[in-house]
Amino acid sequence: MPHTATHSPRTTSQPSDRPDRLSAGPEALFVYGSLIFPEVLRTLLGRVPDRTPATAAGWRVAALPGRVYPGLVSGERSVNGFLITGLSASEWRILDAFEDDSYDLRRLTLTDGRDGWAYVWTNEAEVSADDWDPEQFAARELSAYVERCTAWRRNYDASMKGGHC
Repeated sequence: MPHTATHSPRTTSQPSDRPDRLSAGPEALFVYGSLIFPEVLRTLLGRVPDRTPATAAGWRVAALPGRVYPGLVSGERSVNGFLITGLSASEWRILDAFEDDSYDLRRLTLTDGRDGWAYVWTNEAEVSADDWDPEQFAARELSAYVERCTAWRRNYDASMKGGHC
């Protein structure tokens, strides 16, 4: 159940390919969608890592038809989010599994000059012309999304104990 699914520009490195997309040893993660919510981070990681406000220019957070979570795609806008630091290798693996193959991990240069890795949506043909609305997500979807994240994390942990990942 990748990313608890319901049914280019401004990069400073080439897209990474699975299974080695964490081989570059990413340090900071730029989050812009469901991972901006402490409840989601706590459910997935068991804690809320250090995070500071950050902005990436040349992108937009697009609504994805049939999904409650968004995708980061190239655009003429600036995206506000957070830069998460201090993730352990195991936390990176959890988030990488959560984001699945629909996203590509890319290094972005943020507007303040810091670098951050971000999960960028890979199929821009599948995006809505509308932007994703985090306030609407929080009001309508967050509670059920956290429940799905809890189930996802249980499945992830079970698969790791069984050696299937």
